[in-house]
Amino acid sequence: MLSFGYTIVRLVVQLVALAVRGERANEVEILVLRHQVAVLRRQVTRPDLKPADRAVLVALSRLLPRPRWATFFVTPATLLRWHRDLVARRWTYPRGRPGRPSVAGEIRAVVLRLAAENATWGYRRIHGELVGLGYQVSASTVWKILHTAGVDPAPRRDGPTWTQFLTGQAKAILACDFFHVDTIGLKRVYVLFVMEIATRRVHILGATPHPTGAWVTQQARNLVIDLGDRADQFRFLIRDRDTKYSGSFDAVLTDEGIRIVPTPPRANAFAERWIRTARSECLDRTLIHGERHLLTTLGEYVAHYNGHRPHQGRGQCPPAIEKPPPPIADLAAARVRRRTILNGLISEYSQAA
Repeated sequence: MLSFGYTIVRLVVQLVALAVRGERANEVEILVLRHQVAVLRRQVTRPDLKPADRAVLVALSRLLPRPRWATFFVTPATLLRWHRDLVARRWTYPRGRPGRPSVAGEIRAVVLRLAAENATWGYRRIHGELVGLGYQVSASTVWKILHTAGVDPAPRRDGPTWTQFLTGQAKAILACDFFHVDTIGLKRVYVLFVMEIATRRVHILGATPHPTGAWVTQQARNLVIDLGDRADQFRFLIRDRDTKYSGSFDAVLTDEGIRIVPTPPRANAFAERWIRTARSECLDRTLIHGERHLLTTLGEYVAHYNGHRPHQGRGQCPPAIEKPPPPIADLAAARVRRRTILNGLISEYSQAA
């Protein structure tokens, strides 16, 4: 209505201005406007008229003599059709959509929630729960909601996801490997370590320049003693096919119920990644004098790795911590304390008490 009123006022002002001006100026302007309309008619086949434009043309048609109606770019039939459309719109009542009414969004949300929280429930079990909650909905509607949302039937939803499955398997897996370190005197020392896949906890079993079968077997016994009662939770040990792993090494672990799983070369991903981390953060940044110095350095680094270093695969938690600490309540009062290890090679930070 405001737009229509503004258009009427503007036209009235223009009519007043035309009445004040001279006849010659009005005639020239009429000729210019007629020529512009002729040009536009050649370019536009069907003009886009707004409701206010249609109302103005209808009102002006009552003021213009009928023989002069040819000046409009719309025909009388168009004006009559506009009027019929207004009448039809005025007296046509809205009709409801055909078919059954749509399901409320609240019911759809409850159905999807029950399906997500109960993997063994089919659509009939979910329908029975909805009836108990007071929701009036049919079983076929529940099936349609689940089908539209892409939720699989209960037998397919029953069971762990890949993330849950792999996480559960990781709790029972150990990985071991050798890596070598060249001392300052160019003596090559071999280090044997074991990693708990689930927590990323590392155990340095020993270091020697000549790893024999008997030495490796003794390190396996030391690992069983180090694990203690926790040895029962491990079912698999991943290792490569190096000849240093003798049959007696496998027998010590097999007696504890741990199955040996040989892998191809460079297929022990977790162990290979830890070797790279230990080299880049520690061993490549210091000179090793001998076996004792190597074990001391690795012992200090492994204590940092197990107790402080964050891991992306564990939500930035170290192996010894299950979940991160709560957020700091007062940032203004927080004080960060630094502690260096390995003679300042690595820094550890903590909140000061």
